[in-house]
Amino acid sequence: MPEKNEERLFPEIIGESPKMLAVFEIMQKVIKTDSTVLITGETGTGKELVARAIHYNGKRKDGAFVAVNCSALTETLLETELFGHVKGSFTGAIAEKKGLFEVADKGTFFMDEIGDISQNLQAKLLRVLQEGVIKKVGGTQDIKVDVRLIAATNRDLTKEVDRGSFRRDLYYRISVVEIPIPPLRERKEDIPLLADYFLRRFSQKINKEVKGFSPAALKLLYDYDWPGNVRELEHEIERAVILTETNEITPDDLSERIRSGGMALKIEEIKIRSLKGVLSNYEKKIIGELLMEMRWNKTKVAEVLGITRQALNKKIERYDLDRRKKKG
Repeated sequence: MPEKNEERLFPEIIGESPKMLAVFEIMQKVIKTDSTVLITGETGTGKELVARAIHYNGKRKDGAFVAVNCSALTETLLETELFGHVKGSFTGAIAEKKGLFEVADKGTFFMDEIGDISQNLQAKLLRVLQEGVIKKVGGTQDIKVDVRLIAATNRDLTKEVDRGSFRRDLYYRISVVEIPIPPLRERKEDIPLLADYFLRRFSQKINKEVKGFSPAALKLLYDYDWPGNVRELEHEIERAVILTETNEITPDDLSERIRSGGMALKIEEIKIRSLKGVLSNYEKKIIGELLMEMRWNKTKVAEVLGITRQALNKKIERYDLDRRKKKG
């Protein structure tokens, strides 16, 4: 088994739990190869961090590491980003543009949320993996590229394959080696390590001397379920470091959802309201709290919730949260 975190190849990935040691073991094997890798896990578990570690410890480390979030772009925009376009290929294409596959030549291309790409783009991606060539949007010439692909998803792609929404041949191509990243609730023994790491990082960043956590605060962090995983913990510690007025994080420095152990649904509420109404109410409360805690930084809130900023804006409009903010 790999050695402890500080002695491993991947010191920036914090964890000494058995599940994370198993992840490190696979990583140490794949960095020696050029095989495609599929990283699976919930939003906020650190999939891109794992991809970067594989690249920067592998034989392509001197090449570029290029990343794209497939769920953040429309099909048309994503195709242009991936493959580039020739001048005049569409309205606004005033010059030829390199695609990200060209930019990543001799390096690594990380495609996050690959399960969200269309059938059309799946076919084009399969051709890249099979033949090592791309074709720009509006172009006729094949362009050779030498790229290692690392993909990631928070979906179960085997189920998507069974449904017919994801190509079986592409799935086999991208999942030569699969690295499942466990959610934080399944490796709670890593919470003190992660909390201390973020505490030291943010204390240094904002030049504030905060030395540790009270036992009660640490217990609250341990008991919480962390639906947003490591990313949610990171934002929680940043908030606590900013707000604390002592050199130790106490329960008072933690957000209400952490102190209350998360928003557990009450049976009494369900008895008097529909389940859909209860769930909507809790979603509204969670989004409202996050927006206030993160000072309406919608990008950060969307990251914690594991949704796009566009989806967050729709929820803010649905729950009338913008209007409530203006009134306050």
